[in-house]
Amino acid sequence: MNKIVNEIVEEIRLLMKNIENRLNDKEGYWTLRGFIDIAKNIYSLSSDTKLISKALEIMVIPIITDYLLNKKFKVILSPEQNFYPDISILIDDIKIALDIKTSYRQASSNEISGFTLGAFTGYFRNRDSSKSIVFKYNEYINHYILGIIYTDIFKNIKEKDNLDLEEQQEWLIPRISNVDNIENLKPPIRDIEIILYEKWCLSSDSPGSGNTKNIGSIKNIKKVREGKGIFTIFGEDGNSLFDDYWMYYLTIDMARKAQLAKPLYRNLREYLEYRGKHHLIEKLDKYI
Repeated sequence: MNKIVNEIVEEIRLLMKNIENRLNDKEGYWTLRGFIDIAKNIYSLSSDTKLISKALEIMVIPIITDYLLNKKFKVILSPEQNFYPDISILIDDIKIALDIKTSYRQASSNEISGFTLGAFTGYFRNRDSSKSIVFKYNEYINHYILGIIYTDIFKNIKEKDNLDLEEQQEWLIPRISNVDNIENLKPPIRDIEIILYEKWCLSSDSPGSGNTKNIGSIKNIKKVREGKGIFTIFGEDGNSLFDDYWMYYLTIDMARKAQLAKPLYRNLREYLEYRGKHHLIEKLDKYI
């Protein structure tokens, strides 16, 4: 079974360079320049992260699905926006979850903004649930993240040159062009790269940004590229520790609803102490 999964993953890894070439032009700029209407007007893209994420997803999913279908794998796409995962890969009775996530490089550090790796409530905890998930969580033999990392041109320039409001408008004003002059439209992002790892290999011990109950990723870009999330320091046992950690992780509000004075733990160190796994704390100290 592991051999089949590894074969599928290697097929996708072989495709990743091709996807990167499709997303970047020769100068490293995003090849997508805007949205076109039936009059062949092209409307420029903004730096809105939700728009960029969706547009990247729209470009990447057909490439992956066509490739896998040509390899005789069965592919099922998420039927709704907020369903998990984006792509379910099936071969015989084996199901692999492939979720697409995006993150931008921080302008003045060696970090990315971080991926949100899916919910740590709902189907993650109730693994026989069919709510907001294509198949039940426990039917998937592996859960993979296809991570897309990019540089946000506007954010970088804004931070580097400390642009005032008027100068920012030059970047923010929408543009309209036509097919013949598409090169005049500048994309909002560049230097797109793709990584592929199991979810637990990219996980941090903190929730993702915002108020949603999502698993957060590590942010150090070198560790992201190598798939060396905080749980990987425990080897293959890290997968089960990741599951247990996020299965019982509580936000402050969740702890209050459970009538607890505070969450059971707030980070991996506190979790190891809570579970009586003191012998693993030394490994954690080396990672940090």
